[in-house]
Amino acid sequence: MTFSSTSTLPIFLLVIIFLGTTSANFYNEFDITWGNGRGKVLNADQLTLSLDKASGSGFESRNEYLFGQIDMQLKLVPGNSAGTVTAYYLSSKGSNWDEIDFEFLGNLSGDPYILHTNVFSQGKGNREQQFYLWFDPTSDFHTYSILWNPQRIIFSVDGTPIREFKNAESIGVPFPKNQAMRIHSSLWNADDWATRGGLVKTDWSKAPFTASYRNFKADACVVTSGKSSCGGSAPSGGNRPWLSAELDNTKQERLRWVQKNYMIYNYCSDSKRFPQGFPPECKMA
Repeated sequence: MTFSSTSTLPIFLLVIIFLGTTSANFYNEFDITWGNGRGKVLNADQLTLSLDKASGSGFESRNEYLFGQIDMQLKLVPGNSAGTVTAYYLSSKGSNWDEIDFEFLGNLSGDPYILHTNVFSQGKGNREQQFYLWFDPTSDFHTYSILWNPQRIIFSVDGTPIREFKNAESIGVPFPKNQAMRIHSSLWNADDWATRGGLVKTDWSKAPFTASYRNFKADACVVTSGKSSCGGSAPSGGNRPWLSAELDNTKQERLRWVQKNYMIYNYCSDSKRFPQGFPPECKMA
């Protein structure tokens, strides 16, 4: 697959990122949690994670969130990134944890990254959707966003929605809405499965591998000592429009465009995996 130029994309994909917004301070918002110096806050607005044969690295947010609009710009490992995984996700703790995942699966030079998404609720995941991207995610920074409110979770890339996971509690599917989550990110070696099912191994002669982060922004409910900065567990929108946001017609069109042209796996279409019938939330897709 070759990356197409923006001139071939629909007009709706030509979006401006973070116009008129101010990014947060990495020194105040995040802690490097592992990697023995391989994770580095370069300045208030930029952070890098590195991986070599000895270790990867990772960070997590100091704040815990319960609903919000989370944006981060990433520039992924360039060149031969086969075997590496850059994970960027929200997660709570415990055996019945909730989690909202972006994972970027590296590949050989010239082959596209795979963007892997998943949603866990009360410890149950297995809700994978995978995508190619319509650009080279290693040549520049791009914005990866999670909109999480009591009704839905929307994954977006540069403002374009790629996936929507709706609240399906009415048909017995748990939805992440009660557990506060921290933002986590890590760069690690997963060459036993990440690239072509583990057939392509990490080329350590290319190490260190480095992923870069900037322009973090969280317009979100921060939970401290069990209390939300937004008040109740499901406060009204008010000056937080993301709390009741949904996809309008234009964004639904964008979502369909991405899923038609760039989705490469959808658990809701995998009949071999679910011979007894698809999970109930697939009916709401």
